Amino acid sequence: MTDEAEATDEHTLPEAYALVVADYERHLVAERDLTSHSVRAYLGDIVGLLDHMTRLGITDLQQIDLRALRSWLAKQQTMGRSRTTIARRATAARVFTAWLVRTGRASTDAGAALRSPKAHRTLPAVLRADEAEALLSATVEAAAEHGGPLGLRDVAVLELLYATGIRVGEMVGLDVDDLDRQRNVVRVLGKGRKERTVPFGRPAADALDRWLTEGRPSVVRDGSGPALFLGARGGRMDQRAVRTLVHKSAAAVPGAPDLAPHGLRHTAATHLLEGGADLRSVQELLGHASLATTQLYTHVSTDRLRRAYQQAHPRA
Repeated sequence: MTDEAEATDEHTLPEAYALVVADYERHLVAERDLTSHSVRAYLGDIVGLLDHMTRLGITDLQQIDLRALRSWLAKQQTMGRSRTTIARRATAARVFTAWLVRTGRASTDAGAALRSPKAHRTLPAVLRADEAEALLSATVEAAAEHGGPLGLRDVAVLELLYATGIRVGEMVGLDVDDLDRQRNVVRVLGKGRKERTVPFGRPAADALDRWLTEGRPSVVRDGSGPALFLGARGGRMDQRAVRTLVHKSAAAVPGAPDLAPHGLRHTAATHLLEGGADLRSVQELLGHASLATTQLYTHVSTDRLRRAYQQAHPRA
């Protein structure tokens, strides 16, 4: 649920709007096949939009116009929302108004001319290669020292995240059968239910073997199902546990930036490019719909090169 939606929900909207929100949710789930997280984000934005329309006295979908939509975005700015958030909400509004026209709920697409502010793109925090090695080595040592199946799981989780650059949601959704150990690849279901195959190297393969042969059998329960990674009670490992693991592991590396699972994804992409991988291949590995998204990582590499030059060259 988005920031604004925390203060309101569809039950506080006029009945006509609440019914539209319910229909829109069915559309997002059944027709667009979005993940539950994406559905919540879209609905949160649209509930906020319709709440704003209600406060303006607009209770008929036909009355929503470009001026009213701009008013909603202007309110976001006065509330201190980031440019990235405002841009995302403008996109949500355009998708929603287009759906209204397609379904006959509105005669004109008020959002067609709605522009999004350009989001500031900051360079993501990434680990150096030696820091990534230290993080993984420290996790292996901790698993050896404390023992237990969950230590083996933690090593396999971090190795796989760094080896593949997959998203944390993609990783916790993996089943045992998604691994192909003959070819050392994993089948990943990404955004928009798009499937891709991602390779991983020997360290990740070894860690996965140890988890599957020595760790998982000790944790699995009758209701565990096919989940690749399990929690202490035998259920599918959740994203919060992975985030806690990554933050804790990064904190154990002196000088390393505070890192979330997405930081390991950034790190994997950056190291691939610095190692000579072409941009198109990295796009496929990460599951980016647009090459422009992948190009962000080239800026990371260039920025590091510039800093090294400035520190080392006598005439920098």
